[in-house]
Amino acid sequence: MRRSSINQFTLEGRIAIVTGSSGLLGRRHVEALQDAGATVIGVDVYDVDVTDPPSIHALRDRVLRDHGRIDVIVNNAAINDMVENPLQNPDASKFENYPLELWKNVLDVNVTGMFLCCQILGAVMAQQKQGSIINVASTYGVVAPDQSIYREEDGTQHFFKSAAYPTSKGAVIMFTKFLATYWGSTGVRVNALSPGGVQNGQSPTFIRRYSEKTPLGRMANDNDYEGALVFLASDASAYMTGQNLIVDGGWTTW
Repeated sequence: MRRSSINQFTLEGRIAIVTGSSGLLGRRHVEALQDAGATVIGVDVYDVDVTDPPSIHALRDRVLRDHGRIDVIVNNAAINDMVENPLQNPDASKFENYPLELWKNVLDVNVTGMFLCCQILGAVMAQQKQGSIINVASTYGVVAPDQSIYREEDGTQHFFKSAAYPTSKGAVIMFTKFLATYWGSTGVRVNALSPGGVQNGQSPTFIRRYSEKTPLGRMANDNDYEGALVFLASDASAYMTGQNLIVDGGWTTW
């Protein structure tokens, strides 16, 4: 019997884990999955350290004890150097001066943290023979940052997007492809979601410059990714794996 297309988006009875759940988009990811019917376990740095295997093992054991299964994992936890929250020392964001320790921290959380969550939590899905993993990447995992949008009106520049974030998000996309092929035969689907920039207190100059580079003419709102996330988590994307779903207002089109 044919199933209604709208019913394919339901997450009723599914158990979902969202890392980085207290962040701007993390909160929206939790709400979107809940609205679709899922039971959501949202965790952040104060609950679970995604770079620490024992911490993730404890999360896995708690979820299995309380719910008996894991159906969706959203690997959203990340370090992102943002124009609205720059390093205290403006010169430190320049590539020539970027701190090695910060580079390591970004890769540790954004790449190793994702790897560990997939390895420890995703293994449960592989045993179940079903599940959906969504790794949150970025447009900067696809194209390089345009440093000119970070300049001030007077031509000075106090913030440069670092090499660490784009490098980490490029790795997220390739890891997604690896895991999709590795676990494909188990029924576990693995996809990436690449969002564009979200308007969140940046300067009017930055917002204007970003919007001018975007075919839709604006930055994203924090709820612009909810539909894409539910799509990837649900049976609506049942024949989709190893893909990078870019939702960026057309930013990467030209």
